[in-house]
Amino acid sequence: MPVAVADQALYDLASTAAPTTIEQVIEIMQQIDECIPNSDGLKWFNRLYLSVTQQVDLQPVSYWKDPSWLMSLDVVFAGFYFRALAGFLSAAPSVPSSWTAMFEARYRTGVDRIQFALAGMNAHINHDLALALLAVDGQTGVVPGPASAQHIDYQAVNVLLNSVMPSALQMLASDTLGVLAEDTGKVGRLLAFWDICQARDLAWDFANHLRDLSGPIRQAALDAQDQITGVLGRAILSFA
Repeated sequence: MPVAVADQALYDLASTAAPTTIEQVIEIMQQIDECIPNSDGLKWFNRLYLSVTQQVDLQPVSYWKDPSWLMSLDVVFAGFYFRALAGFLSAAPSVPSSWTAMFEARYRTGVDRIQFALAGMNAHINHDLALALLAVDGQTGVVPGPASAQHIDYQAVNVLLNSVMPSALQMLASDTLGVLAEDTGKVGRLLAFWDICQARDLAWDFANHLRDLSGPIRQAALDAQDQITGVLGRAILSFA
């Protein structure tokens, strides 16, 4: 199906995105931010994702136990977002329900920026992160254990996110002049409803679960996770 004219530039960015470094991931997300208007809810997920990715990139190499593994995970993980976006814009049949929940609501009125941002994070983490972890297993030949350097780094990202998420979400509640544009009390209520670090912990556990599954049973687990994530995304977008 042809891409809508209004989305052609965005589709070109997402469909040709093949980053191999975190710097390239950041550059693509910056280009997406410049490409779409404030009225597009995708902008606020993309901006939040850009903000937290930049925070990870700002940490010195010495901050991490296995920086190469973590950077590989970040790049592979971002690829799931770009492919889902390109698939939706071209009406591909394989776009996960997790992502469709947010993409279909891009121009819905009455939805705060914070809701769009967290609905995107919900799709990306609850659906994509476990698959990204498994993909990096295949790339690196490393299956991280609970006391591994890789898991320590994964948890260190949680600590970083805990420190930056409240201010990043507060930023989304303000307009370009710094004037509060939304109900900032919703930040706290949404963070209580959907916790990014808990979602990341569950994604790690889900990846471990998937390693032990194959065939139709594995696909059934993935389908169930996708459906649950889509329901949760729609709940976030309807949150009052």
